This record gives sequence, structure tokens and C-alpha cells, in this order.
Amino acid sequence: MSRVRLIPMGVGEAFSTRHYTTCLALGVDDSWLLIDCPHPIRKMLREGSIAAGLATPLDIEHFTAVVVTHLHADHACGLEDYGYYSRIALGRCARIFMHPDASARLWNGLLAAGMGLAQLRPDAPPLEMHLDNYFTLEHLDTTHSVSCGPFQIECRRTFHSVPTFALRVTAAGRTFGFSADSAYDPGLIDWLSTSDLIVHEATNLRESTVHTPYEKLAALPQPLRNKMRLSHLPDDFDTAASAIDVLHQGQVYEI
Repeated sequence: MSRVRLIPMGVGEAFSTRHYTTCLALGVDDSWLLIDCPHPIRKMLREGSIAAGLATPLDIEHFTAVVVTHLHADHACGLEDYGYYSRIALGRCARIFMHPDASARLWNGLLAAGMGLAQLRPDAPPLEMHLDNYFTLEHLDTTHSVSCGPFQIECRRTFHSVPTFALRVTAAGRTFGFSADSAYDPGLIDWLSTSDLIVHEATNLRESTVHTPYEKLAALPQPLRNKMRLSHLPDDFDTAASAIDVLHQGQVYEI
């Protein structure tokens, strides 16, 4: 029987000084999907894998693809390293799955400044590089699931300050739900509720318009809270008093 596992490589919010920022590895047997990609991605993968007790630490070559929910730096600033390592060390383009609304500024708004020119010889002009020199970009769609190896990926727009997409990923008959960054949205909660394990972001801020206040999630029915884990948390979040278990960096969650 196939094992479906989740290993959080980062669980903190953008301003965390205690944890790496949001990054999740979802695996079925020997296939792995990376969800979001902050910096320093290879260090995060190594430390998280060792903490999880994996015999061989995960690295970029072990991942079928990376799914990026949105372009805020705490979720996407590791893509430059991911792309360079894939091209230079592995000799291949890295696969990225994103909704077109989220990826519209991926190259010109994020990656081109560090990857757009390649000075290969001191006596020659730099080469102009493009997204497809490093990445194969594949589109997610809100109307149907998209296949990536053994994974079926669905997405849904969230309420956030930039285009952001929540995920449902199904593999081996199990479904993982991820809120990504979002203001509180009962419709999103309902969409995620069919998942076997849900990771939802939360904040201490009671009136946030771009993140979900913890109190909203704590008021959900207990059966739903029982299969939910909180992530993207501020450093001063009171985990001991939480009515919902928090996600732990480097812990293995069987789905």
C-alpha cells in the first residue's frame, strides 16, 4: 500500500525569526512534490529531511516539480536557486506548476533581475536568458485537476494581497489540502474540508484582511479542526493554548 507523507520544511510567517518560511514536501512512495519554494531551499530540504529521519536527505533532484501558490518572497524567493541548480547541476529544466494569474509576473517581476543575463565569457557580451532556459512552466486551472506524476492538483483563488491559489493534491487515494495565504473565507474552508489533512495559515491579528485570524479557525466544528494543522504562524503564537494542532518543521505526517 502506498504511503502518502507530508514533511514541513518551513512553517513560519514572513517575519519569523524561529522558523523557515512556508515550504512543504508531499510524497507518495518515492515521488515528491514541493509546495512553495523560499530561500535557502536546499538547506531547508536537508535539515527538514534529517529531522524527519529520512535515510537519504531530500534535494532538488528528488522532486517531480514545485507548485508555487503566489509570488511573495517568503513563498517563492528560492526559485532562483532551484532553477540554477536544476540547470547547472542536474542539466535539466525545473518544472513549476502555477495558476496563470499567479505566474504572470514570475519572470519579469521576480526572476529576470538575477537570471536574465548570463556572462559566460569575459570577452563576449552576456547572453539574454528567458524563463524557459531554466523552467518548464505548467498551468494550474480552477476548473479541473492537473496531473503531475502520481499527483492530481486542484486550485482555488484565495483572498490575499497578490494573486494566490489554495491547493488540493490527491495521490494514492488520499487528499491533502493547503490554504496558502488567505483572509478568512468560509467558501475556502468548505472547499478544503473534503481533504484528509488540511494545512491552514493563521495569524494572531484579529482584524487581518489578508491572513486568517486564529479565532475564526478555532470556532470551526471539532471534526474539521481534528484534521487541520496550523502553519504560517508568528513567533509569539501560543501553541500550547491552540485548539488546533500546529504544524512542526521536520515532522512526518502520514495522510
